[in-house]
Amino acid sequence: MPTLRERLEAPGAFVIAAELVTSRGVMAQHTGQALHEISHQLAEHPGIDVLSITDNPGGNAMIAPDMLGNRMRELGQEVILHFACKDMNRNGIESRAWKAASANLNNILALSGDYPIAGHTGAAAPVFDIDSVGLLEMLSDMNAGAQETRAPDGHLIATDFYAGCVVTNHKLHEREVMPQYFKLAKKARAGARFVFNQVGWNVRKDDELLRWVHAQGLDLKMVANVYLLTRGVARVFHSGRVPGVVVSDALLEQAERYGGGEDKGRAFFVDLAAKHVAVARGLGFNGAYIGGHMPIERYSEILDRALQYSGDDWIEAAKDLRYDRPGEFYLYGQDPRTGLSDGQRRPEYLERKAKRQTDLPVPVRYRLSRRMHNAVFAQDAPLFDLGTKLYSKLEDAPKSVQRAAHLAEQAAKVPMFKCQDCGDCSLPDIAYVCPEGPCAKNQRNGPCGGTRDGICEVYDTECIWAQAYERLKAYGEEEQMLDGPVVVKDNALRGSSAWANTFLHRDHSTKNEDH
Repeated sequence: MPTLRERLEAPGAFVIAAELVTSRGVMAQHTGQALHEISHQLAEHPGIDVLSITDNPGGNAMIAPDMLGNRMRELGQEVILHFACKDMNRNGIESRAWKAASANLNNILALSGDYPIAGHTGAAAPVFDIDSVGLLEMLSDMNAGAQETRAPDGHLIATDFYAGCVVTNHKLHEREVMPQYFKLAKKARAGARFVFNQVGWNVRKDDELLRWVHAQGLDLKMVANVYLLTRGVARVFHSGRVPGVVVSDALLEQAERYGGGEDKGRAFFVDLAAKHVAVARGLGFNGAYIGGHMPIERYSEILDRALQYSGDDWIEAAKDLRYDRPGEFYLYGQDPRTGLSDGQRRPEYLERKAKRQTDLPVPVRYRLSRRMHNAVFAQDAPLFDLGTKLYSKLEDAPKSVQRAAHLAEQAAKVPMFKCQDCGDCSLPDIAYVCPEGPCAKNQRNGPCGGTRDGICEVYDTECIWAQAYERLKAYGEEEQMLDGPVVVKDNALRGSSAWANTFLHRDHSTKNEDH
């Protein structure tokens, strides 16, 4: 059987992936048996190329995807294992990756993951020791043969992971959409080779995403997300209870109208999904990722109906998949003929960019912090060498003196930034917004996909990366906000002086600059 890599990279390929959501409890239970049955039916379906197996979706504990992946591999079926960062630290994830590689399960979808909402006797503590970008870099390092001093030749055997990621492009505000694009570029640099976009029913957004990826010259295989709705699921999505997934008022109205019919909207929803597959193929995506709880015959209905849209029929079908929201941001203009993207940056966007107009206020403390950083903490700052000399002397000073210096640092940083004393500071990376306290997932390489209209999925606050985008935009620097190296926090530094770690080249920023 050809691998997913071979399928996606074949000229003119259009790969069909089916999502498998695992169940709770042992496989012997009714839900486990139903999962076992549908997985085998999908593995035998001639129209399905790969099964994509979720990792504790929605923040709930479920059967590990690795077990189901092993069973599918025994049947000769290509699978994608989801690797979420919410439940394991980096060591646990690396161990799991070796397990997958040893079983020849090489297709990995790197995700930050949904915030845990439940657990045994209470809510589980989230981990988020590393994010999706850091995970992609880890997998790339493993593919290169990670250094290992205890190995005979100093390296471990190189793995052969084919890594993918997710981008959430169906966002309302500019300060949400653009950081998602920039993070996607960072994921590509970190080693992502294929991309699933988050669920959405506005193909103008999907067209824009595809055009942006091509304009940036990113070597990514793009797979469009297609989901079979029901009236009940549309209500859930519309309510915002599933982070990152958007059903507009207009689409909910359609779901209510058709869902109240004799067939409960089955014909309408199947046709909508089939059109989505056909439009994805017409736009130039490399495949479609089909999700939703459905019997095996429904997959056949969707795929067969999608094939009925031949030639340019998909352009007409696309008109039925433009469920946008009032005030929704677009980077590119609209083609009046198709209603899709024209690939040209909108004049309104360019004008606001040139004038450095922001939608959020830029606080004075940020403007002062920029000046302080450029004067003292940047490696080429005029006072950086002086700081290095001072903190080098403090290394040999009594512990009481070191503690006093640390307390003075915290007296400045806690009131201004709500510093959590991580010791490996990312304030300069995120326009002086701390990722430790205000960000539920401690995202240091760009935003997760869970915001709704700019607001964090967990805290009722503006996303830290939306704030950073607006602050940097005031200085014309927003497009470079994620150009730097991948940031992975060193937890050994927690509770130590971040200033000392910067001046003495112990934190991530100075280590990256040194290399």
